[in-house]
Amino acid sequence: MEFLDPILEDYITAHTQAEPDVLARLNRETNLKVLMPRMLSGHLQGQVLRMLSHMIRPKCILEIGTFTGYSAICLSDGLTDGGKLISIDINVELEKMVRRYLAEANVSHKVDYRIGNAVEIIPALDEVFDLVFIDADKENYSTYYDLVFTKLKRGGFIIADNVLWSGKVLLKDAEMDKDTEAICAFNDKVHADDRVEQVLFPVRDGLMVVRKK
Repeated sequence: MEFLDPILEDYITAHTQAEPDVLARLNRETNLKVLMPRMLSGHLQGQVLRMLSHMIRPKCILEIGTFTGYSAICLSDGLTDGGKLISIDINVELEKMVRRYLAEANVSHKVDYRIGNAVEIIPALDEVFDLVFIDADKENYSTYYDLVFTKLKRGGFIIADNVLWSGKVLLKDAEMDKDTEAICAFNDKVHADDRVEQVLFPVRDGLMVVRKK
């Protein structure tokens, strides 16, 4: 995930709005107690997601992949009054921690946190979304994209995380594992989709930002 010189990354972080105390505590606890803490959005990406949410001003957000709740807290900050964020994650073991931090961040009333398989939950959702954030199992990225597309309003946005996959997207086909193949297939799929406009931002591990025409 580290594409920039650490000194430059330190400068960028130092010139980005400070991490709120509740997110700093969530960041620290995730790194101390949770397996694969690199899955956390973290300070810089979290502030990017928060800023994008404020720019879009969504009424309804869908997040696929909650992890410990960092990105949900950031994205929910940009919701319009009365708006909501539906966040889906399959890991029941993190539920208690997630709900505690949602409460500490005072966003529990805005976040509809659901435990289960997103592939099964999404088709049953009746909402029309202004913003969808995909940050779950990589092999299903293209499936999630297809499932949410008709539920995304015209002019709405999809943001997908980890689309550079630690630079592995540049490997030769024979060197790729299944996750890397899935990310490359997703990136190619989005790029070829004439129903959308898209730009790949080299933020942290890569954010694909997609606007439905």
